[in-house]
Amino acid sequence: MAKQPSKKALQEIHLNMVRIRRFEETAGRMAENGKIPGALHLYVGEEAVASGVMQHLTAKDQITSTHRGHGHLIAKGGVFKLMFAELFGKSTGYCGGKGGSMHVCDMNVGMLGANGIVGGGPPIAMGAAFSNKFRKTKDVAVCFFGDGASNEGSFHEAANMAALYKLPCLFVCENNGYGEYTKQANHQAIVDVADRAAGYGMPGVIVDGMDVMAVYEAAGEAVDQARKGGGPTLLEFKTYRFYDHVGVRGMGLTYRADEELEIWKARDPIDLFEKNLIDLKVMTQRKIDNVYAAVDAELEEAVEFAEQSPYPDPAELLDNVYWEEGA
Repeated sequence: MAKQPSKKALQEIHLNMVRIRRFEETAGRMAENGKIPGALHLYVGEEAVASGVMQHLTAKDQITSTHRGHGHLIAKGGVFKLMFAELFGKSTGYCGGKGGSMHVCDMNVGMLGANGIVGGGPPIAMGAAFSNKFRKTKDVAVCFFGDGASNEGSFHEAANMAALYKLPCLFVCENNGYGEYTKQANHQAIVDVADRAAGYGMPGVIVDGMDVMAVYEAAGEAVDQARKGGGPTLLEFKTYRFYDHVGVRGMGLTYRADEELEIWKARDPIDLFEKNLIDLKVMTQRKIDNVYAAVDAELEEAVEFAEQSPYPDPAELLDNVYWEEGA
């Protein structure tokens, strides 16, 4: 059983969840108003997964992310200013304004990058895990992916190799019930993605992804096993995104019922966790309100930084695109 979190750890988990929610809501509004270009895949509703898993990781542990990757970077230690600058396409962003929402990364905190290619992350995380084992470190690599990505050959190949060589790798499936606009039952013959773990010879665990403490406990056991040389685990977190696949609409969608959304929103992971924190006397409502105020102030400063930052110089268009000998 995973070690019980301290009061400080619980507060850090809560802060991460709030930072993710407020960042995404702010970014969503700005995209809706035309201030952020391109597609924006919001993580609202799924905050418990990134926050619960990342609490067990260090800056040296690596993660790979998806097109819905803002929450992963934030929970891993991402900086609001650099993130907003990237979304705005500014030169001060994480990728110099060239990557945008689906390609944010920060090697300093072990975030190997979000990926616009469905299923693009597992092979990268597996490679990082192979390196960790080869170099005899205790570092762990974690790949986040969705139910749709679990159908991709890249996931199966990475899972097979990780299990074969007992690599320190976690496969974290954020199953929000939809592969883009397709309900899981219409793209998979199985109900639980975790069932596929048996085919590779690794544990498969199903977890309530709306309960951050359940996420924390399951992730803690899997990370501990990986660090001790016990090999990979497939963790399936049943969760839900409150907005559309792309953008901010939540209600009135043709591919899912409003009633379904309301059922999931009644189990909002932040609301559930805050009630527990108050019941456990870890935080008061006043302290919770102060967290939101501080995060909102940080967001305001980050947006101002992004707005005032310059766009990339056209002369830098091909920088970091091609490798040059001797560079």
